[in-house]
Amino acid sequence: MQTRPPIPPFDFVSASQKVRLAEDGWNSRNASAVSNAYSVNTQWRNRATFVEGREQAERFLSEKWKKEIDYRLIKELWAYSDNRIAVRYAYEWHDDSGNWFRSYGNENWEFDENGLMTNRYASINDLPIQEKDRKFHWPLGRRPDDHPSLSELGL
Repeated sequence: MQTRPPIPPFDFVSASQKVRLAEDGWNSRNASAVSNAYSVNTQWRNRATFVEGREQAERFLSEKWKKEIDYRLIKELWAYSDNRIAVRYAYEWHDDSGNWFRSYGNENWEFDENGLMTNRYASINDLPIQEKDRKFHWPLGRRPDDHPSLSELGL
């Protein structure tokens, strides 16, 4: 059986670790690797898209990162309980015409006993921004540890 630490029940430290690991994974933009954090039968609602299963999650992520170019994400722990975590996040990206966006969202996550995400509910809004208004400038990949958080950026 695959495990994905940290595993529930969560405390502040383990929930914070889980959030940062998720952020790091999504910033890698590696759909295959990221999809392995989800259970085989994971269920998602992402905006108006419903995803059923790990294979659909991988396809969804591959398409997402083809569209959302130069994607950079920051996640922040909002709340946690035994096997659930709530996060808020923002990410910046541009389309193939060079139009920049900052997408704001909230997610509710539920995990199985092995630390795999079984349910993911995401609500997201896209705000068009000018390139000069971007706040996420680190090189593609993992956000540096010394980069400001969403709260520190006033987002």
